[in-house]
Amino acid sequence: VQLQASGGGLVQAGGSLRLSCAASGLTFSSYAMGWFRQAPGKEREFVAAISWSGDYTYYADSVKGRFTVSRDNAKNTVYLQMNSLKPEDTAVYYCAADSLYVPRLADQEYDYWGQGTQVTVSS
Repeated sequence: VQLQASGGGLVQAGGSLRLSCAASGLTFSSYAMGWFRQAPGKEREFVAAISWSGDYTYYADSVKGRFTVSRDNAKNTVYLQMNSLKPEDTAVYYCAADSLYVPRLADQEYDYWGQGTQVTVSS
């Protein structure tokens, strides 16, 4: 199983980025997908998640209204659209796959992880 995250970069506060996570080696449509992030010196935290079919989405309070998670099962890809970025959004962002239909919010419940992509938001 491989989860390849991409789309990170350096952006000014208020800007936008779109992260992608391409999956291979698993039946993508049978996995809920999550996004997590880890800032320097901090624990990894939940950001957003989406169910198998995209019917259910979940967001951390800190990103609600600014980030949108979506998926394209035909392309085996999950996305994270990040708008109105803030310096506190700076972190390495990881995608992960959860074998349940409705994703869980705890990172230890996820089965597979990508390598992460760096997002840096300057003030």
